[in-house]
Amino acid sequence: MALIRLLYKPLGLVAGILSRRIGVAVFRSLWSGIDEAPPPVPGSGQGSTAKTIAGQALRAGVMAGVAAGVDRTFARAFHHLIGAWPKAPNRSEERD
Repeated sequence: MALIRLLYKPLGLVAGILSRRIGVAVFRSLWSGIDEAPPPVPGSGQGSTAKTIAGQALRAGVMAGVAAGVDRTFARAFHHLIGAWPKAPNRSEERD
């Protein structure tokens, strides 16, 4: 099992970089439909509190969703090529 994780490590790194790039692009696209100005940065005093919170929540949701999608796609490709899943669930997590 450790060998499989070691083999997947380079793919996991590429997936992380790719998911960040895609996530940022998707967030910018979605935010441009909400407001023409860039999203307010927390702690900067720009924008309203509601807009700041909404922007950060949208960013977090988009980034998490894209990361999950890219990670799943890379894991499925790895499974297709190697025949084993790179991240087998722990037996203790299955009981919860």
